[in-house]
Amino acid sequence: MSALDIKLFRDARRLWTQVLAIALVIGGGVATLILAVGSHRSLDESRLAYYERYAFADVFALAKRAPKALVDQIAQIPGVTAVDARIARLALVDVPGFSEPASAQFVSLPDVGEPVLNRLYLRAGRLPEPGRAEEVVVNESFALAHRFGLGAGFSAILNGRKRQLIIVGTALSPEFIYTVGPGDLMPDDRRYGIVWMSEKALASVYDLDGAFSSVSVKLQRGASESEVVARLDSLLDRYGGQAAHGRKDQTSHAWLDHELDMLNNMSRTLPPIFLLVSAFLVNLTLSRLVALEREQIGLLKALGYRDSSLVLHYLKFVALVVLIGIAIGSVVGTLLGLRITALFGDFFHFPFLLFARSPDLYAIAGALSAAAAGIGAIRALREVVNLPPAVAMQPPALPSFHRLVPTALSLDRIVSQPTLMMLRNISRHPVRAALTALGMALATAILVVSLFTRDTMEQLIEVTYFLADRQDATIGFVEKRAENVVTQVARLPGVLAAEPFREVPVRIRNGNVERRITISGRRPESHLRRIIDVDLQPVVLPATGLAISGMLGKILGVGVGDSVEVDVLEGARRTVSLPIVALVEDYFGIKGMMDMEVLTRLMREGPVVNSVNLSLDDNRRDQFYAAVKAMPTVSGMALQRTSLANFRKTVALLITTMASIYTGLAAVIAFGVVYNNARISLSERARELASLRVLGFTRGEVLRILLLELAILTLIAQPAGWVIGYGLAWIMKTNLAGELMRVRLVVEHSTYVTASAVVLLAAIASAFIVRERINQLDLVAVLKTRD
Repeated sequence: MSALDIKLFRDARRLWTQVLAIALVIGGGVATLILAVGSHRSLDESRLAYYERYAFADVFALAKRAPKALVDQIAQIPGVTAVDARIARLALVDVPGFSEPASAQFVSLPDVGEPVLNRLYLRAGRLPEPGRAEEVVVNESFALAHRFGLGAGFSAILNGRKRQLIIVGTALSPEFIYTVGPGDLMPDDRRYGIVWMSEKALASVYDLDGAFSSVSVKLQRGASESEVVARLDSLLDRYGGQAAHGRKDQTSHAWLDHELDMLNNMSRTLPPIFLLVSAFLVNLTLSRLVALEREQIGLLKALGYRDSSLVLHYLKFVALVVLIGIAIGSVVGTLLGLRITALFGDFFHFPFLLFARSPDLYAIAGALSAAAAGIGAIRALREVVNLPPAVAMQPPALPSFHRLVPTALSLDRIVSQPTLMMLRNISRHPVRAALTALGMALATAILVVSLFTRDTMEQLIEVTYFLADRQDATIGFVEKRAENVVTQVARLPGVLAAEPFREVPVRIRNGNVERRITISGRRPESHLRRIIDVDLQPVVLPATGLAISGMLGKILGVGVGDSVEVDVLEGARRTVSLPIVALVEDYFGIKGMMDMEVLTRLMREGPVVNSVNLSLDDNRRDQFYAAVKAMPTVSGMALQRTSLANFRKTVALLITTMASIYTGLAAVIAFGVVYNNARISLSERARELASLRVLGFTRGEVLRILLLELAILTLIAQPAGWVIGYGLAWIMKTNLAGELMRVRLVVEHSTYVTASAVVLLAAIASAFIVRERINQLDLVAVLKTRD
């Protein structure tokens, strides 16, 4: 090893705490990039592999009763490569020992062979035999929620008759990765399941022999989805067909795509912020660290070392620090990425997970960190290496002295001498002090942006579950019912109030921008399910026009007073033009809202409802559940309290888990920033502090001079950190906004307090470490000068 390489490792051993602190800052930035991008890539690749292996369809459509002969005509549509026609019906199920009504989507399976599309991944057992009408396969999550084993049984109301069913297998399907029951916002594996029966058995129950009610289509690569959808609609229209739609509007895929988009947006928002912050901090720290080697550089130049050799030597030191940081970040990022991937994989019930350890991801993370550190070192080296050896070996010239305030306001009468010395040091190095404060502000900012998701999730829950949707339960019907069903439901035991609800599927369009949504109709006096505006105040729907969610208005580019075209996709289909009369605040989905009477006139039908919102007596819930289970017209029931619990358990858990990981990494970076600033300040002022000790200053006074400066800069940095953090939170909130779910920008005061508390704790911990260093100062060694 050369002399410079020996010096390199000696310096690394001597400065090991600072090397580790800088490496942790670098590692935090690397880890955030690897865990966010790596987990998103892994889940996306797992989804694509799952879809491909089990033939997930591209286009879906429903009908009342379409003849099997229509399948050949569908297959002849240009661009169609495969067609799978089947029977699909919603029904209530009664699970033994489970008081709440549950519902299930019943889907037929071919009597011979596997489905052409949306094939099952059989977890256990076997498929139903054609001659055994009672045999079924259920989705794995439903079976696990009720601890069903093979041979377990439950009952279901199929076409008005209660039938006993026996589980012979459990399975997963690419079509039902994300299963949401009717009226629910969140998946509930206990109350909603997927049940597969033999086609012969299900056709017999619903009198659909030789017919189908659901069709899935696979498209050729490059085929026009819109043309296939239009042709499919025209074929199914006479058979009570509902509007066909592509994958993007299929419930399971849409929610999965949304969650992956949110994860992707987090990977595009937080990691760049972390990397930029860590780049700045590494730049600042290494610049000051290399500047401390000024005299050594001058000595080495005097001994004959070339400038290029010295630059290479310090770049090696930087490379060593960066490599340690990259190694730490890669290991931590990979482990956290595996954890996040597994968490999302369990939530979505993937049959397998492909964790993507992409070499390019590690290379990009390493290259960004190395570039940031290298730039910081080169800037400092350029200034020092250009000095002649005799000048470089001398201490830097003292800064010019000037008074901080006029003589009449002399500070020595107000503050102590050590405090005055600290203030003078800050004023004589304003750029260094400003950069130090900015580094601490950035540390506070990344903590704020990491913590704000907790606040916004609580705000979303408050608005959705307590201000807007205040019903206890929502009953959905198999078919739309006359409005007098509300009176019948209101008489059920335990019902305190009942309000009708009507939903109609439509396509809404403004110019070339189009979306498939539902328009919900409700009475003006409804108080269980309210509409909330952007100011979180209840909205009374006007007697004319359409109210839409703010997100939908943004997508369509329309506001109050504009008109949109609406294609009604139910009943007598037609296209109408409707004025926008209000923009409302909602966090889930994009939808339209109308007065129920206005919607009835639009549909040209009598008063009908799809569902009923209910307020319940908690003491009579069991009686109410029993009564609902006996109603053959009910397709399912949503429970608001259960939906809230599921939201906290699923979506909120995923987001807050990610936020907790980022908060932990941000805290590590914050400590690295504060500690490095304290240690470098000690190194820069070691001679000055030792001189004060020789002149009679006590250890406490010397310590106060250094730490009071650190404390003031830390406190000054907090307001700036809050402002920067709020701006970064706005960027993250904007990037997280999607069509299925959005959040408000809410940063509670407690978030600022917590972020600042972490930075202050890091400062206190650094102060204790620095105190030990000051107590161990060798006054003679520090005050020695080289001849």
